[in-house]
Amino acid sequence: MIFVEEQKAQPITRLQVLEAFKRVRAHGGSAGVDGITTAQVEGNKRKYLHPLWIRM
Repeated sequence: MIFVEEQKAQPITRLQVLEAFKRVRAHGGSAGVDGITTAQVEGNKRKYLHPLWIRM
């Protein structure tokens, strides 16, 4: 399989990812399919949010 790097039509900033996480936490977000809770993400934002931002 060949992976093609393509630029996104609308770039997403790190700040946007952080703000989205804050909204999820404020609304009582629960663990997703991976079982990671908002408390775990809060404890290590760099570990969880940075890879998410990179994939976007």
